[in-house]
Amino acid sequence: MSIKRILILLLAIVGTSVARAEDGKFTIAVIPDTQYYTDYRHQTEEGFPFDARELFFDQMRYIAENAESQGGDIAFATALGDVWQHASQRMTPEYAAQGYKHIQTYLTSLPQIHPDSRVLTVEMPTARRGYEMIAGKLPFSVVPGNHDYDSNWADSRWPEGQGGLPNGMLAYGGLKNWTSIFGADTPFFRKKSWYVASYNGGADSAQLFDAGGYRFLHIGFEMAPSDAVLKWAEGVIKRYPGLPTIVSTHSFLNRAGERRENPAVDFKAVNPVHNNPQDVWDKFLSQNDQIFLMLSGHQYGQAHRVDLNRFGHKVYQVLSDYQGRRQSFVTAAPARANERETIGDGWMRLMQFDLSGPKASVQVKTISTYYKSTASKLPTYSAFYKEKEKPTATDEEFIASDEFALDLDDFHARFAPARSARGDGRK
Repeated sequence: MSIKRILILLLAIVGTSVARAEDGKFTIAVIPDTQYYTDYRHQTEEGFPFDARELFFDQMRYIAENAESQGGDIAFATALGDVWQHASQRMTPEYAAQGYKHIQTYLTSLPQIHPDSRVLTVEMPTARRGYEMIAGKLPFSVVPGNHDYDSNWADSRWPEGQGGLPNGMLAYGGLKNWTSIFGADTPFFRKKSWYVASYNGGADSAQLFDAGGYRFLHIGFEMAPSDAVLKWAEGVIKRYPGLPTIVSTHSFLNRAGERRENPAVDFKAVNPVHNNPQDVWDKFLSQNDQIFLMLSGHQYGQAHRVDLNRFGHKVYQVLSDYQGRRQSFVTAAPARANERETIGDGWMRLMQFDLSGPKASVQVKTISTYYKSTASKLPTYSAFYKEKEKPTATDEEFIASDEFALDLDDFHARFAPARSARGDGRK
């Protein structure tokens, strides 16, 4: 079947339109952790049963083909980190000079954790190629996840079995690899009118996009942003007051819907200059009234919650992470089903906004470009994934955790439509 035919079928399933989105209606594509697609170990040249990178390329091709500039309704894309899998070294000199020491643990012996130079020759070029597919089609953001850092090690202060950590604690540092692909001065973002601010070389960044009659501000954070990063973001918000604002970062919610870090990957525990998810809420999200949506990945599964900021307005927080899914591998190599390989199966999120009526809303859909289906329309969805992700849920409850509506009932009261004469959406 041709790529064009596949895209037409998927459009019919998802229910999006090939025509330009109506006023008030548009979609944001949310790309969760892609590390297992780009992983050099998951390609046929390494003996894997298929090229997992093709699942990643299919996702990016789908976004490109359905961007508003191409007649579709996707106005913006945000990637939630862990774009590739491996670090390129055990510890960068700057961290060794600060007194950090590495100890061998079970986690750092795993092939997906151990540094490998093929991140430079296979994984990073694969990531670049994927984002080249959407470059020039729509504004987008990419934030770094823990796997995107230059180095990782097991912190010697947290040995296995102590402090409630059976496998110790992982530490990460350095973003030279990251900024070489996604930094502010790279072709993806340099001189782009919609890329309006950056910090730490582009590890933190801000974008503008127009959709549904509004101008939106998006801010992307590095993992566990420091107070200095939060101060930078405050400055960005002051430059664009009154714009409905979305924030993306790699780690924020866990699968239980709590603002809590994975205890084995706790940047703040390693270095207190970092802020944990609750800190980010207390210091930044709850203090800035124009922020209405927070997106994150990192922790396997899906969850969402709504909290009131200090002004009494709703902030929607959504976790999307499908990297633990592996049915594509089991289907391709049933004799190897006991191996602990996970892929992601092409799942990602579409957030379909409708701002046209008196009550704004977002329909969250979970789609797979591998299965050419949404969660609710794939008959085997619960059979494939529920036991590992939400074993106590009914099939209906499990699907409802992946396809649901957010009622933005205070959106119109909080935000004014963009004014064409001024072009900045300010009230």
